[in-house]
Parts: sequence; C-alpha cells; structure tokens
Amino acid sequence: MIPRDIVDRILDTAQIVDVVGDFVTLKKRGSNYTACCPFHNEKTPSFSVSATKGIYKCFGCGKSGTAVGFVMEHEHLSYTEALKYLAKKYNIEVIEKEESAEDIAKRQRHESLLLVSEFGGKFFQESLGTPDGQAIAYQYFRSRGLQDETIRKYGLGWAPVSRKALSEAARAAGYKEEFLIETGLSIKYDDGRLVDRFFDRVIFPIHSVSGRVIAFGGRTLKTDKSVAKYVNSPETEIYVKSKSLYGIYFAKGEISKKDKCILVEGYLDVLSMHQLGITNVVASSGTSLTEDQIRLIHKFTDNITIIYDGDSAGIHAALRGTDMILKEGMNVKIILLPDGQDPDDFAKRHTLEEVEDYIARNEQDFISFKTDVLLKEAGNDPLKRAELINDISDTISVIPDAVVRAMYVRSSAQRFDIDERLILDRIGKTRSAMIEAEVKRREREQQKAAQQAAVPDYGPMPDYADYPEDYPYDDQPVYPEDVPAIVADASGIESPKLATFEKDLLKFILEEGCSTLDFDRDSKYYVEGVRYNVAEFIDGSLAEDEADFFNSRYRKTYEEYFRFYEEGLSQQQIQQRLLNSEDEQISSVTKELLIEKYQITVKNYENSMTAVSTKLVIYVPKTLLAYQCAKVELLVEELVSELSSTEDAERQMEILQQIGEYNRTRAVLNNELGRV
Repeated sequence: MIPRDIVDRILDTAQIVDVVGDFVTLKKRGSNYTACCPFHNEKTPSFSVSATKGIYKCFGCGKSGTAVGFVMEHEHLSYTEALKYLAKKYNIEVIEKEESAEDIAKRQRHESLLLVSEFGGKFFQESLGTPDGQAIAYQYFRSRGLQDETIRKYGLGWAPVSRKALSEAARAAGYKEEFLIETGLSIKYDDGRLVDRFFDRVIFPIHSVSGRVIAFGGRTLKTDKSVAKYVNSPETEIYVKSKSLYGIYFAKGEISKKDKCILVEGYLDVLSMHQLGITNVVASSGTSLTEDQIRLIHKFTDNITIIYDGDSAGIHAALRGTDMILKEGMNVKIILLPDGQDPDDFAKRHTLEEVEDYIARNEQDFISFKTDVLLKEAGNDPLKRAELINDISDTISVIPDAVVRAMYVRSSAQRFDIDERLILDRIGKTRSAMIEAEVKRREREQQKAAQQAAVPDYGPMPDYADYPEDYPYDDQPVYPEDVPAIVADASGIESPKLATFEKDLLKFILEEGCSTLDFDRDSKYYVEGVRYNVAEFIDGSLAEDEADFFNSRYRKTYEEYFRFYEEGLSQQQIQQRLLNSEDEQISSVTKELLIEKYQITVKNYENSMTAVSTKLVIYVPKTLLAYQCAKVELLVEELVSELSSTEDAERQMEILQQIGEYNRTRAVLNNELGRV
C-alpha cells in the first residue's frame, strides 16, 4: 500500500502535458495542446490537453481524465500501478506500507500458484514441438486454419499421452506438490499417486487481464463419446471462471481503441477472428455470461456486440442473460450469422473486409432484436402480444439510464402502436419490485452475516451512561425522522427530484468552492464582518437544516471534498484529488461535473452576462432555496400517501396539520424564489 503523503506528492508532481507527451505528439494551440486521440482512430485532432486544469479530453470518443487516468487508460494499469509508473518517471521513491506476516504469506502463495501455472503453460508449449505434439496437436491446429504466429501468440500446446509427464517435470524443476494440486494441474489419489489432469489433449491456456497464465482448457481429439470433449482447470485462488474471459489480454487494447467488444462463444471462434484481423474479440468459454465478466468488459468499453449462430439455438441463446449487460449500463448489439455457421467458420470463409461489412450491416440493438424475434413467435395472438409487450417493458426497466429508457419506451410504443403510459406503468412496477427485491436480499445477507459473525467475549458490557452522548452507535448516516425513506437504485440516486439540485450545488462547490460570496448589505445573507466562500455557505446552510445530501452518488463526493478542504488544500488540489480518487464513483462524478459538458439547471445561469461573483451571489442561495422546497414537497407527498392509507381518525388529523405546516413553509420558499 502506498502511503497517502507519497500519493499526494506523485499527484502534485505529475504534469499532464509531460505525461501525455510521452505517448502522443502534442501541438500548442492557444492555452491548450491538441493531438490525434490515442484511444480511437481519427485524422482530424480532437484530443485536447489543458496544462492549467491538469486534464485531457477527447471530443471525438469522449474519454477524459487526469495524468493518472491517462496512464491507467492507455497502459491498462490499475490505479496503484499507474501511480508507480508516474513515481518512476519523476524519480519519486515509493516505500509501500509494511505488510504483515499474513499479507506476505498470502502474496507469496498467490505468486507461487501463478509461477506453477506459467510453468504448465511453458511445458505444454514445449510438448507441442515433440514428435507426438507435431503429429497430433500441431496438425490439428493447422487443420483448423491456425497459423504458427497465432499458435505462438496464444501459447497453444499439447498435453502428452503419459499421465505423469507434467507432474514429474514440475517436481524435477523444484515446484511443490501442493501448488501443482492447488492449480489443478495435478490430481493426487488416496493411494498417494500424483497424476496429470491434462493428458492426450490439445491445450488452450487462459490468460488474466495482465497476461499471466491462470488456467487451461484441454480438448480431446478422440471420437470416443465416453471421453469428455473438454477438460478444464478447476476454480482456484488465481482462476475464477465467472471472472475470466478467453482472449481478454490480447484484445483489451483494441477493445479500448475501437470502443467495442465483440463477444463469441469458444476458443477457436476467438482465434480465427483474431487471426483474420478482428482483434477486439473475447469468448465466454461456453458459459453463460456473468456479471463479473460483463464488468470486466465494461472497464474497456460501454459497447458490446455479441455474435451468435443463426440457428434456432443461437437465436434463443441471444435472448438469455443479455438483460444483465443492459443492467450494467452497456449498449448491446446482436449479430446472427447465416444458419449453420459459427464465428470460426464465418471467419475462415470470408475476408476481413467482408466480415467487417457483415458486422456493420447486421448488428442490431438488443431491444429491437428481441422485439423482432418475439413478434414472429406471437403472430396475431393478442394474448401473446400482450406478454411480449410486458417482456420488452421488463427488459427496458433494467436499463439504469433514464434517458435511454425513455428513448426505448418511445420507440417500443410506436412499434406496438400503444400508449407510452402503458409501458411506463409496467416499467414503474417492475423497477419497484426490483428495488424491493434488492432491499430484501441485502437484509437477508445482513441477517446471515450477523448470525455467522463470531462475537468475542470481552466481559460484561459497560453501562450506556459510560458513553458520551454523541457516541457513534451506528456508523450509518442518521437522517431526521421526517426524511422520506427512499431506496437507492444501482446508480446511487435515492431521489431523482433532489438529485437535480444536489448536482447543481456540488458543481458550485467543485468549481467555485473557495470563491467568496460578496453579499450586498441589504441581503438577508449579509453579516457584518463575516465573509463566506461558496463551500462554507452551502455546507453551513445544510447544517442549519440538520441534513446531508440524500443521494449517495453526490453525498460521497461532497464529504470527500470537505475532508480535503479541512486539510487546508487549495481548490485546484482538491479537484485533482477527487479526479484521481480510487473510488470510481467519486472520480466519475467529479469528472462529470468538471470536465464533461454540464449546465446548471437554474435558469439563466449559464447564459448570464454578469460576472461570475455576481452570478454566485444570486444562484447559490437560489439553488439552496429550490433544494429546500423540493425536500418539503417530498415530505408532503409522503404524508398525502399515508393519509390515503390510514383509517385512524386521530392520525389523519395529525397528518393534515403537518401538511398545512409544510404547505406554509413551501409558500414562504416559493415567495423567496419569486414563484408567486
């Protein structure tokens, strides 16, 4: 672990122009620098670097970030690895936090497993050069159209017929028996015999994202049906099947550059497509796509195109599991190949230009594809068409982006010639059920964890009187009792109504947090001898209401800003820390508000011709008032809902009194906002 002070030193030292200039040729243009984007193919430069802000932005593909982010994106490194890269560049010594004995043992064990697995990969490769390997395995690879370069690049190999060849070679080389067993390369019988898991098979090594060999797939060439066609490595400490994709190491650069991942099913599909020249391709290795595999792809692109066989099985395979991809916020397209062909066959029968043209002409967004398939099956049956509409609505409901959902609602309503409200009603019910199910799932997990947790015996509990009044009994945020209980969706938005204003307030803080608010003497906010900056004014106003941001998406960034603020960092330093945060949500929100095009929702802010200081004095308080008003409206809505569901006359009177009080408060706020 890199200590915080060294991280800060690296971030303060790294110069964006200097870092980016190591990879692309920058040209000075005004106060910024431009170049052709390194992340996608372009002839006209749309890649801009700002030395003063310490950020880059491509107006073509949309990628943006800081010096650390650029290194992570370009070199496909983790946050820590990127920091180490920059530290080396600027001769900053990185002394990582001392590891415990347990940490050291765990790391050494992990590395030992990787070394044994890599030994296995080298052994299988070398076995391919033996007489049996050449006569059997090599001829098979060549018969499948694979060239020597592809065979070498992917490390394809041969497992000898002998059931002890690998195990004996590994032990002779000094590798421990326990690691051979742990990696799944060897199997130990009860009688003490150690034998190879893989024998008399062609071998397909599986690589991690960083290029380490972590597992193997072995295919028999025998036609005997009693022999399993494939034998695969078991799941281990270094290999989790649901988190791995075949070919990801060789494809990740092109996936990022082309901003698209092509997903196929098997090893040979990947190899043939890659050999043809389509190098942004990976395989799920015959398993249904998992959430972890989707997230792995999502690190490099938002776009995924899945290629299936064009037969009936392929069509229905395309309909399974794709909702998970949409749920992750990715764009999914489907391609069906001509009946009877798989990607391996298709790549062998066509040129690169023909395959690329076929993909471009035939890829179809998943919602449209699913609609077409199910419409054919439904025909004119009204009940089946109703089921279809509900099915499509349920698929749309998993999409996290509200704008994307709205677009699909509109197009689907037109396609089915029905009122949009019918689809929206179904989506609303489905999303509510999803949220409820997620809440119950988390509750079950918490209950299970509580039951399984071992409670150490610390003796008798002290009396509560021994604790100070402000003791944090619960490290969850505590909200006022009258705050509506709203459940967050996966994006961290608990209340869309309040999110708009919280986003505006956070943008004020991120951009102008340390700017002074010069209120006029006749302003209600003017205090003799006291001058607020934007950040202090907003934070103080919220503190008066005894409230935090409702939405965790913005609350996390808000809290992190003030943590750095209290450390005495400058506005620019705080911006850089947030942009470079290890927390992906914090860095994403900061990037969204500072780098991406974003317009404050308060009318006329962006278009005002007045000075920034004047605009802040006007619109910061106005946004706070609008935020308060929105909170009151939510409370009224909740009370109205309770009123309609309770039959207790006494409680009904209490609710009506509360609604009256809130309405008077709302009237005052509206008056201040100039709405009445």
